[in-house]
Amino acid sequence: MLDWAPVLIGWLLFILLSPGLLFQLPGHTRTVEFGSFATNGKAIFVHTVIFFGVFTILILALGIHISSSSMADWGPVMIAVVLFVLLSPGLLFQIPAKGRVVEFGNMQTSGASIFVHSIIFFGLLTIFLIAIDVHIYTG
Repeated sequence: MLDWAPVLIGWLLFILLSPGLLFQLPGHTRTVEFGSFATNGKAIFVHTVIFFGVFTILILALGIHISSSSMADWGPVMIAVVLFVLLSPGLLFQIPAKGRVVEFGNMQTSGASIFVHSIIFFGLLTIFLIAIDVHIYTG
């Protein structure tokens, strides 16, 4: 079950920290906006840093992901952070978009697009961490 812990924790954090769903830091008009369903580059960067910090603490510092080596396995952290950035709705693309199936770089989001992007995130993270079993060790 511990092999699935990074996937499930990453998936949950992806949903909770998607800019514009619960909050967006920084917002367009305020420091923090709640439920705006809009995003910007700064907000994606800040939410990525928060994602990295929380995910690293849960996976590495608390030892939720137990690897066979005594060294720290940074594979789940690096892959999850890269996928978080690439799959943030509105940055590169948004599926589904408001008027189309897909829009590119519109900096908008919605509940449906966060749901679809989270499924894609879950699938790719599962492929990299469970099926391919990617590890990055530091020594």
